Amino acid sequence: MRPVVCERCAATVLVRKGSWHQTSIQWDGAAMDACEERRSTVTVAGERSGTRLETCGRLRDTVRRAALDGVIDVPDPGAGDQEDTL
Repeated sequence: MRPVVCERCAATVLVRKGSWHQTSIQWDGAAMDACEERRSTVTVAGERSGTRLETCGRLRDTVRRAALDGVIDVPDPGAGDQEDTL
């Protein structure tokens, strides 16, 4: 897994691409706290809302760019649609 820093909030996550259509992301506590989209799911009382955020749109864009730029290895770079990277 490779560290990837979100271009919006600087949250650092670990990313592995199994293919252009499969992405694994590991979030630690610091990354979850830094992510603006994840923080927006916390209510005023500090409780997480019922909405489960699977990923962050800006992080998805960052991971896509990293894959296209070769920062993240993609095992089958010639297969599939490279537009769908997360």
